[in-house]
Amino acid sequence: MDLSQEELQHLSIRGILRESTSIPKYSPKTFCLTTLTLIFPLSFAILAHSFFTQPILPQTQREWTILLLVNFCYLTFLFAFSLLSTAAVVFTVASLYTSKPVSFSSTISAIPLVLERLYVTFVRVALLMLAYNTVFLIFSVAFPLANDLQNVSLAGFSRVVIFVLFLGVQVYMTALWHLASVVSVLEPVYGFPAMKKSYQLLKGKTFMACSMVSIYLVLCGVVSQVFGKVVVRGGDDHGIFARIVAGGFLVGVLVVVNLVGLLVQSVFYYVCKRFHRQEIDKTALHDHLGGYLGEYVPLKSSIEMETFDT
Repeated sequence: MDLSQEELQHLSIRGILRESTSIPKYSPKTFCLTTLTLIFPLSFAILAHSFFTQPILPQTQREWTILLLVNFCYLTFLFAFSLLSTAAVVFTVASLYTSKPVSFSSTISAIPLVLERLYVTFVRVALLMLAYNTVFLIFSVAFPLANDLQNVSLAGFSRVVIFVLFLGVQVYMTALWHLASVVSVLEPVYGFPAMKKSYQLLKGKTFMACSMVSIYLVLCGVVSQVFGKVVVRGGDDHGIFARIVAGGFLVGVLVVVNLVGLLVQSVFYYVCKRFHRQEIDKTALHDHLGGYLGEYVPLKSSIEMETFDT
């Protein structure tokens, strides 16, 4: 991973992906255990959710309490393991980045404090998304409804435009959230300040960030759709053994997608920092990470990183 400042600053999406997929080889045991204990349960839950709720849906009127309970448990599990996975991967990548000794136990030990910061940032982002979705819902209903009384074709066109704008903003906010999560772990800010920092870092790299988020969401959507068609609704078209094999394969694919996605957002943070020519003080970052483990050492020197190495 020996990249010069110029190379890091101008990495393309393909370059970021290449660097991200090379990181696990520097600490294979840590990433293997992190994947098995955190990312695998997260990926399994995402796909298994439809498998367990599908039989309940036809009986929603009678079993609505069960459906609500299942969805509540699912969202809680998803939220918890999403934050845990993010905390573990970002911390591990940063430790490798600063040549700090890495182990699964040290990563797990650091998670509680990292998780608290990520939780605050997530809640702030969630509130913003809730406010935005509420405004969008009101606008999307009121505006086309007003046009319906005058011009049917105009109403249809306005719906398309509103949906495209909504989708674009959603993708951007997702990119903002992902980068803010990394900022919350690696810098002494979280919550709204982390979002502000993320907004500043995204300038000049917005299209790249939105492209990578879109690719990630499309891949997750495709895997979920195939899982639903083959495994959940396969029925008599596919035997039980074939559905089990297909299900296991698709869970494995989603695990890889989620792991690479977390690695990409970690690498992208450093790319944005370099793009804006912001100093990355490896000593300060090393001490910051040690603070999560109770190993904080006052900064004695400042070293501007000239290479992206481990």
